[in-house]
Amino acid sequence: MSKLIATAAINAAHGLFKTAEETLREMLHDVPDEKLWKPYLGEALDSGMATLFCEEIILAMRYLNGQEPATDPETGYVYNGFITDTIQRNLGIQLVDGRMPGFAAIIGAAPDAEIAEKIVRELQEKNILTFLSGTAKDKNGKLTNVTQQLLSRKVELGWDTYIVPLGPDTEHTIYALDWSIRASMIFGGNKPGDYKAHLRYTKDRVFAFALVLGELDDVKWSTGAGAINFGYPAICDTVVPVIHPTGVCTYEHVEVELDHSKLVQRAFEVRGLKVTVAKPPIPVSYGPAFEGERIRKEDMFIEFGGQRTPAFEWVRTKELEEIEDGKVILVGTDIEERYKAGGRMPLGIVVDVAGREMQNDFEAIIERKFHHNINEAQGLWHMGQRDIVWMRISNQAYKDGISLEHIGTIHNTMTHNRFKSIVDKVQVTLYFDEKDVLEMQEQAKAVYRERDHRLSGMTDETVETYYSCLLCQSFAPSHVCVISPERLGLCGAYNWLDCKAAYSIDPTGGNQPIAKGEAIDAKQGRWAGVDEYLKNNSAGAVESLNLYTIMDNPMTSCGCFECIVAIIPEANGVMLVQRGHTGETPIGMKFSTLAGTVGGGTQNPGFSGIGVNFITSPKFLFADGGIKRIVWMTKNLKERIAEDFKQRCEDEGVPGLIDKIADETVAEDSEKLMEHLAKVGHPALEMDPMF
Repeated sequence: MSKLIATAAINAAHGLFKTAEETLREMLHDVPDEKLWKPYLGEALDSGMATLFCEEIILAMRYLNGQEPATDPETGYVYNGFITDTIQRNLGIQLVDGRMPGFAAIIGAAPDAEIAEKIVRELQEKNILTFLSGTAKDKNGKLTNVTQQLLSRKVELGWDTYIVPLGPDTEHTIYALDWSIRASMIFGGNKPGDYKAHLRYTKDRVFAFALVLGELDDVKWSTGAGAINFGYPAICDTVVPVIHPTGVCTYEHVEVELDHSKLVQRAFEVRGLKVTVAKPPIPVSYGPAFEGERIRKEDMFIEFGGQRTPAFEWVRTKELEEIEDGKVILVGTDIEERYKAGGRMPLGIVVDVAGREMQNDFEAIIERKFHHNINEAQGLWHMGQRDIVWMRISNQAYKDGISLEHIGTIHNTMTHNRFKSIVDKVQVTLYFDEKDVLEMQEQAKAVYRERDHRLSGMTDETVETYYSCLLCQSFAPSHVCVISPERLGLCGAYNWLDCKAAYSIDPTGGNQPIAKGEAIDAKQGRWAGVDEYLKNNSAGAVESLNLYTIMDNPMTSCGCFECIVAIIPEANGVMLVQRGHTGETPIGMKFSTLAGTVGGGTQNPGFSGIGVNFITSPKFLFADGGIKRIVWMTKNLKERIAEDFKQRCEDEGVPGLIDKIADETVAEDSEKLMEHLAKVGHPALEMDPMF
């Protein structure tokens, strides 16, 4: 069976890219039977895996022949196609911290566009990333797919909204399965070719399932058989035999009767997904999948801030008896009339919180979540924080019944849900008159300045406790992120105060205190208590850590890091490349290749994943010579950190350093880099050797 399917793949590939035919025949036909794929569940699943191999070959041929990503002939919509390493790592933190509990692959088409939207909206509300592929006939007998159906309903598609059309054919489902296997390599540290480890990983750690809509053809059957090897169940809306391979998953149909409302629920039951989504009492859908929505000017009903009107957000700590829990207060003149007219309004948001465990240090952390609070409401959009916020409400959200009071309701509900261990009461006051907004804003600014001063005074030496972040262990079991006041987490999402708050909120969660203990090497950043914690919480895989060097036992990485620091031996320095950069680097490896080297929970001297803000920390490469070791960084990264980096250069006595650091516009290979460094007199050339 495997060889028959391989023959079909070769014949298909022959028409796409003839020069590859001979190589493919040699690869797939001249292999002894004992070398063929033989999984442990027999010929049917064996044939399914062979189908996946062939689909991968066919789509690779299409890419080489310029036929991928596919374009929809009816709408002109360009499908996503292959899922890049950059996107996979960008979503990494959402995979491991529970915001995105799983994946769904919808294959085929719903009976009509309305049903398609209902299914996808339910998945969105449950924060499930949804991939779309394949075609089927709708109730009118028209051959279509869910992508076309959603576009007809004007549903926003893309990574930002968790709805990703891969392609119009069933074989495009292979891109989602590629995603799974690469998760095993990126986050799990499993090696290419170790198929047993990969299949165990996808079954146990990648929570995916398929919803197959419409009649099944041969390609859908065989692709589904391949996916079952991964541990992924397929739930269908047509009658199919129920397949229960022991210990793997199921392939079954749901009696949908008059609607498809049981499909998603049944898929969750079969895959064992447990999703808790806290939804405020508002008249629109709510969940992280709506965070990526954009409200353009033509779709906007009203906006606040964004330098168009004054606006700010402020959390204040109060005593329990000072506020009324759940209360929303609107302050201003003619509020309802002004809101109904649309356009623009000033807005001041003051959230008063009280709790027996509440501390002033938590105020900024609660404020930071306002961005998510608002953006997770469908039809609401938020940018910025403090006194540079910008909010919009869409025309559709207004028609659905969103009011100004609902802004307060959202903050009330979500502040309770996100910080239930430290917050006992929440009261929200919204100001709409410009005079009141400006007056309250000045009070808020004074508090912002006080907070900044308090946080900037913290150093690694002023505390006796660091914090761990173990969230990524769901993907990389041996990885332990150690977070100190001067070194934030690799993903950039968690700093020391965030971890302190997280531990207060959930003492049994992924952020745990680490007693530093005796200093073994203060210059390199090594402490006895940290080493002991690492041994106990990495299953013995990591025994020692130095926070301030990449040359000796650097921190492990999962795969969610914001950027990578890597040694350039001939330059006696390091380079910095951020996630998303697709060009070459002076060491001959692109970001994607470097990421494969750094990730997986292993220590790799000379390489390390880091959070961007660590670059401007006084502890950055402290034992290696600090920022003077930086000889190359990407242009975008340099522009992003320019202001803070220039201040660090002043502090280190090298005020012109940023101009001496090369980027991709100056050099993409080591030869040109060395010419540039010699020309500008970069200090790294005169420093002690890094080895």
